[in-house]
Amino acid sequence: MKKLITLAPILVFAILLTSCSSVRVAADYDKEANFDNYKTFAFFKPGIDKAEINDIDKRRILRAIEAELMAKGMTKSENPDMLVSIFTKSNQRVDIYNNAWGAGAWGWGGYGGWGWGGYGGNQVSTSTEGMLFIDFIDANKKELIWQGSGTGYLVTKNVEKKEARIKEFVSKTMEQFPPEKG
Repeated sequence: MKKLITLAPILVFAILLTSCSSVRVAADYDKEANFDNYKTFAFFKPGIDKAEINDIDKRRILRAIEAELMAKGMTKSENPDMLVSIFTKSNQRVDIYNNAWGAGAWGWGGYGGWGWGGYGGNQVSTSTEGMLFIDFIDANKKELIWQGSGTGYLVTKNVEKKEARIKEFVSKTMEQFPPEKG
């Protein structure tokens, strides 16, 4: 039992860490669109230029989208059936944790774990949560036919981790394209 109590904070931290790494996705689409008709794609430059991220990250996103679409059997074309655009948003999240309830209070007791104590104080954690929207537009009608969004925490300090995170955002979002026939 004592071992379980000492492992509890580690388990909680591990669960929080893995929950922060996941990408939450959603998709919406035009039920009238016949997705079997879309075989070719091109990027919609005017829409992509408006995305408020740096050019390096834009290229990373576009390469990841291109790889996903090609893996689904589509081809890049000068005369496409479908146009691809992106939009991004980010929010700074600040979490404040109060680890003590005052001197002589029952709660987190510092080094000894749960018990009588007053050690602790406030801890402040900041993170950036980003949203990536991927829009597919019918090239002839100029109408949105599918939109996927991925939301999750961004990695900014390590280039390899950042690139892997962008691929994860795109991959998870694109899992829902094309929509299942129902």
